[in-house]
Amino acid sequence: MSICDKRENVFPHDFAWGAATSAYQIEGGWNADDKGLSIWDTFSHGKGMVFEDQSGDVACNSYTLWEEDLRCIKQLGLTHYRMSLSWSRLLPDGTTRHVNQKGVNYYNKVINDLLAGNVTPVVTLYHFDLPQALQDRGGWTWAGVADAFEAYAVLCFRTFGDRVRLWLTLNEPYVCAKLGHEDGLFAPGVRDPGVSAYRAGHNMLRAHARAWHAYDALFRPEQEGLVSLALNGDWAEPLDPRSPQDVAATERYMAFTLGWFASPVFMTGDYPATMRSQIEARNLAQGFPRDRLPVFVDTEPRVLGTADFFALNYYTSRRVRAVSSPPGTLSFKGDREAEDVLDPSWPVCGVPWLAVVPDGLRKLLKYIKDTCQEPAIYITENGFAQVGAVDLEDSQRGQFYQDTLLEVSKAVREDGVSVRGYFAWSLMDNFEWADGFSVRFGLFHVDFAHPQLTRTMYRSGRDYADIIKRNYSQSAMKK
Repeated sequence: MSICDKRENVFPHDFAWGAATSAYQIEGGWNADDKGLSIWDTFSHGKGMVFEDQSGDVACNSYTLWEEDLRCIKQLGLTHYRMSLSWSRLLPDGTTRHVNQKGVNYYNKVINDLLAGNVTPVVTLYHFDLPQALQDRGGWTWAGVADAFEAYAVLCFRTFGDRVRLWLTLNEPYVCAKLGHEDGLFAPGVRDPGVSAYRAGHNMLRAHARAWHAYDALFRPEQEGLVSLALNGDWAEPLDPRSPQDVAATERYMAFTLGWFASPVFMTGDYPATMRSQIEARNLAQGFPRDRLPVFVDTEPRVLGTADFFALNYYTSRRVRAVSSPPGTLSFKGDREAEDVLDPSWPVCGVPWLAVVPDGLRKLLKYIKDTCQEPAIYITENGFAQVGAVDLEDSQRGQFYQDTLLEVSKAVREDGVSVRGYFAWSLMDNFEWADGFSVRFGLFHVDFAHPQLTRTMYRSGRDYADIIKRNYSQSAMKK
């Protein structure tokens, strides 16, 4: 039975039915109208960094074709639209010394058009695209980046906050830290195992806290908005539930992924005890630097409590088994000593890492409720990938949304989780980072070979629109 078959609607009347995008992945106009370089401009222009050396130079060309995106949003019947601002489009050198008015005008138009269409904007300040000028000073490993981010955030709150009520400071700091500073697979392409990821993650948390406190002190009384950060997380279970080693490894896996950023903000004000003790023990035993995992200090704005809701990006689940790291191995995985594997019973969509596990989302929602003081939760990304030949009649993806939202409804109805919204990734096919345009998550297909980059709704887009229409109309009737 689908969620649309139930007579009793489980989603609240003000539930956010949305889709998500990010600036670099859709906007194009990489050097248009005085925009500055971002780290993804630099990274994607390098050889061998992205699938077939593709880039987001044009992407979906949303900088020019915004009205086409708006048509897609209206066609789906979205109540909310999650977007991000390009830091380097607004501040070409990353600082407030020069504000690019053309960038301000673009985002003003996007926000105003959304509101005119009764669509609520949800705005992310940072979605992986750090200004290159700040990267040249050390990027997220430079302590001064927190000050630069605070100034950028204040500019955005002051400029757009009279119309934006839902803000996200950072998107997936785990991905930015680990893939960008440990593995070197994402911009800025740093490979510094066991060191830079922790430093980058720490500075992202410092930056987030400064932005939240600035909003709380300067803008909240008048604007009455909410601020959080979007954290990605897998659900994880022991490969062998009877093995104490696998059970402990699963706890470490959760601590080193979701807990890395959720614990300081929602739980204790510090990194998970499991994470800190594991790293400190390896530092002592292996002679590694003792300050690899930074410490939060009282002279900095507090991190604990700097989120007005929990924003979750969920894609998949994992089984976890214990592994031992070879002596002298300095790395994030070496610190974690937990290997994640796919359950062979799980179907995989598109890319090898993306196992389809809708009930894992329900379990993760319940876990967040139980460990993070029962926050209001927005699912800010969730999606199903397609590769190879384009299939506009993507029935599997449509079924995925049915199955996933049924699990979300169970979390609300049976587990008492306060889920306030759901955002499909993504509104349309776009530049999927290192995979370029080879992986497609869109509710709309974008023909990247066509000069006009035409948008065509997938069957899954029609299915999602039908879910929204039925649930939203039921909610309206009950009000």
